[in-house]
Amino acid sequence: MKTITDAKSPDRDWLKTYYYLRFAVAAIWVALAFTVAKAMPPLAAVMLIAYPAWDALANYLDASRSGGLTRNKTQMLNFVVSVVTAVVVAATLPQGMHAILQIFGVWAVLSGLFQLLTGVRRWKSYGAQWAMILSGAQSGLAGAHMLSKAAGTAPVSITDIAPYAAFGAFYFLISAVSMTISGARRRSKAVAA
Repeated sequence: MKTITDAKSPDRDWLKTYYYLRFAVAAIWVALAFTVAKAMPPLAAVMLIAYPAWDALANYLDASRSGGLTRNKTQMLNFVVSVVTAVVVAATLPQGMHAILQIFGVWAVLSGLFQLLTGVRRWKSYGAQWAMILSGAQSGLAGAHMLSKAAGTAPVSITDIAPYAAFGAFYFLISAVSMTISGARRRSKAVAA
């Protein structure tokens, strides 16, 4: 098994870039959810399908950089759950936001578990995975909260999902910055040696 010091630099660079990309996409999604999409139901519908679809694509791209989905079981499961979620959300849109929020709640619990396990697996090779592990755990809590709201009668909308995406964006940014800082430290130690 690789250690932090012998994980290839292109692998670390990819993961860092991937985390910055995940942050950017989630941040844009959140901004749109809280502004334009809450007043435009057709845009909100597209965004509700696109969010898990993007997660599936992101997991596929990330896994393909490190041996593919078959070598990265947690990402394969996350990919499958996210694809199924996007399809089920598309099919459930006519049933309203309570049903959609329930689907997102289940997805948040499952994808959070798989993200947590992926972070644990990557810890020795890449370091700076504590934020991904914490994000996975918090995703489970967010999913439980969404399920609770979905069971209620109060009106819900895309803005009830946006905080979940916002926390995801935050954790991806923290992971990217942590990897950037640890990479700079590693390079300065190499120069000093």
